[in-house]
Amino acid sequence: MKTKFKLLLTCSVAGLLLAGCGDSKKSNKGALSTNAAEKVYVAPGEYDEYYGFFSGGFSGQLSVYGLPSGRLFKVIPVFSQDPEKAYGYSEETKPMLMTSHGFIPWDDSHHPDISQTKGEVDGRWIFINGNNTPRIARIDLEDFSTAEILEIPNSAGNHSSSYVTENTEYVVAGTRFSVPIPQRDMSIKDYKGNFKGALSFISVDQESGEMDLSFQILMPGFNYDLSHPGRGKSHGWFFFTTYNTEEAHSLLEVNASQNDKDFIAAVNWKKAEEYIKAGKGKKMPAKYAHNKFDNSTHMATHTMKDEVLVLDATELPGLVYLLPTPKSPHGCDVDPSGEYIVGNGKLSANLTVHSFTKMLDAIENKKFDGDAYGLPILKFDDVLAGVVEQPGLGPLHTEFDGKGNAYTTFFISSEVVKWKLGTWEIVDRKPTYYSVGHLMIPGGNSAKPDGKYMVAMNKITKDRYLPVGPDLNHSAQLYDITGDKMELILDFPTIGEPHYAAAIKADKIMHKSRQIYKLDENKHPYVTKNPSEAKVVRKGNEVHINMTMIRSHFTPDNIEGVKVGDKVFFHVTNLEQDFDVPHGLAMLGANTTELLVTPGKTETFVWEPKQVGVWPFYCTDFCSALHQEMQGYIRVSPADSDIELSWSLDDE
Repeated sequence: MKTKFKLLLTCSVAGLLLAGCGDSKKSNKGALSTNAAEKVYVAPGEYDEYYGFFSGGFSGQLSVYGLPSGRLFKVIPVFSQDPEKAYGYSEETKPMLMTSHGFIPWDDSHHPDISQTKGEVDGRWIFINGNNTPRIARIDLEDFSTAEILEIPNSAGNHSSSYVTENTEYVVAGTRFSVPIPQRDMSIKDYKGNFKGALSFISVDQESGEMDLSFQILMPGFNYDLSHPGRGKSHGWFFFTTYNTEEAHSLLEVNASQNDKDFIAAVNWKKAEEYIKAGKGKKMPAKYAHNKFDNSTHMATHTMKDEVLVLDATELPGLVYLLPTPKSPHGCDVDPSGEYIVGNGKLSANLTVHSFTKMLDAIENKKFDGDAYGLPILKFDDVLAGVVEQPGLGPLHTEFDGKGNAYTTFFISSEVVKWKLGTWEIVDRKPTYYSVGHLMIPGGNSAKPDGKYMVAMNKITKDRYLPVGPDLNHSAQLYDITGDKMELILDFPTIGEPHYAAAIKADKIMHKSRQIYKLDENKHPYVTKNPSEAKVVRKGNEVHINMTMIRSHFTPDNIEGVKVGDKVFFHVTNLEQDFDVPHGLAMLGANTTELLVTPGKTETFVWEPKQVGVWPFYCTDFCSALHQEMQGYIRVSPADSDIELSWSLDDE
C-alpha cells in the first residue's frame, strides 16, 4: 500500500512535468524515468528555495515564480497598467507612467537584475528596463512594488540594460537604435557618421535606492545590444556588445551582417568619473521624466528634468576600447572572476572569449588595429582568451555556475551547451523546446552564482502545453545542474515573453517582506484613520469622499446629493492592521478599474456619473464571511438638483 501511494503521488506531481502518467508514448522519456518529480515537488505549506523574477516582455510587467516548483506567485506591474492592483489607474500611481511623450501605459520589459553588494545579490531592489520608451524601473523587494521609474533621454530601444555593477554603484542603459543626438529633422540616408549611440550610467543611492542619471557616454552610431559589468579584477569596467558596425539603415538582416567582426565596447567608468571630476563633461538639454512612489504618502510624483551630463567617447582617450568580436554578437557575459568576457556572435560558428588581463596588456602596449571614430580597436589575437569550437548554431547568452563551467544558449539548434572556462571544451549539451533565448542561473550575473538550477527561456512551445490558439505561452524550462550532466526536470508557462530572469535564495528576502503599512505613519493628504472622520465634501463640481474600509463595511456606505456631471473622488483608507487583509472597491459605471487597497494604505479613483439613479459600489476582494454585505449606494440626481450632500456613518 505504501509503495502504491508513493507511485500515485509521483504520478500526480509528474503531471506538471514533461510526461503525463497516462501517456505511454512519453512515459519512458519523462519524469517517471528519473527522480525529477521529487526534485521540483514543494509540499503543501512548504516554501520554494528561490524567488525567480521573470521579465514580462511585451506585457511590460515582471512576474515572480517559485523555484523549483515553477509556481506563479505574483505579477508586479511596472510599465503597464494593471487592473488587478489599479496600478496606472489609481490617482496615486498614474504619475508612474508619465514620460516626456505623455502618459505611456505600456512598455516592453526585458532584463531584470538584482542589486548587489560585494558582487553578491543582496535582495534590496530589482531593476528592469523598458525597451520601447526608454526607461529603467526600480522595484522595492520589501513590498514587491515599483518604487521608481527613470526615463532615459538620447536613447531609443533601451536594450542593453538594466545591469548593475557589483556594489550597485550604477545601473546601465545602452541604446539599441542609434539616433540623431540631439533629436532633429534629418534624412535617414544621412545615418552614417551622424547618428549616435548613448550609454547611460544611472547612479543608485545606497540607502534609499533612488536613481539619478549621472552621465551619458556618446558613442558611434552602432547598435548596442547587451551588456554586463566587470567584477573582481575587472570592477570599474562595463562591456557592451555592438552590431551594425556597418552603420546600415535599411535591410539590416543583410546590410548589418557584412563585417566579419563587430565589437565589444569596453567602457572604463572609473575613468569617466575622473573626466567628470576634471570638468570634461558637457551639459546637454534633454527632457526626461523621473517618477517616484512615496511609501509614507502612498502617492507617486512625476518630475520633468531638462539636462544631462554627456561625455563624448571619441574625444576622451582611455574611456572606451573596442574588442573585435565575430559576428553580430548578441549576449555579452562576464564570468564570476571578472577575467573572461564572452561574446556570443549570432552568426559565428564559434564562441569568442576575451581576456581582461590581456586587454589591459594590449592597452598598455598599444596593440591597436586601427580605430573607429577615434576609438582604439584592440588586436583580436592580443585580447583573445580562447575559442569554444563549433558548439552549436545561433549562440545568444552565457551564464556561469561558479564551479568553472559556462552554459550557453543556441537559438537555432535549440539547446544549452555546457563548457569549461579555460580549456574551452564542451562537456554536455541538452535540447530545449524550442528556440531558446536567455538562460538564467540564480546569481549567475554575480561573483557568487548558486550553481544548482538553470532556467532556459524559450521562444516557441508548439507541443509543450494544451493548445490555446495560435498565440501560445512561452516556456521556461528548469534544469538541475548539480551533476556533470544537465537534467531537464520541469517546464512551466510564463507571462508574456520572458527575455531574461534573475533569481535569489528566498531566505535572503522573505523575512524582509512588508506585511502592513502602519496606519499611524500614513501621510496621504486624504487619509481617514477612523470611521468617525469619514466625510463627503463638495468643491464646485468635484465631490471628495473620504472613506474607510474594514471587515465588512464601508464608511460612509450611503451617499446622496451627487449630481450628473460631478467628478467624484473616492479616497479610500484600509483600516486593517492585520497581515494579508486587503479590501477592494468598485463603482458601477466608473471608467477605471477597481481599487485593491492593502492594510494601512490610502488609494483614490475617480468616477464621473453620467446617469440619474442609485448606483451601488462593493468590495471586490473576498475579505470575510460577510464580504457580500460590504457594499453601499450613491444616489445621483440631475445636474440642476438642489439636493444637499448627505451620508451615513457607522454610528447612524
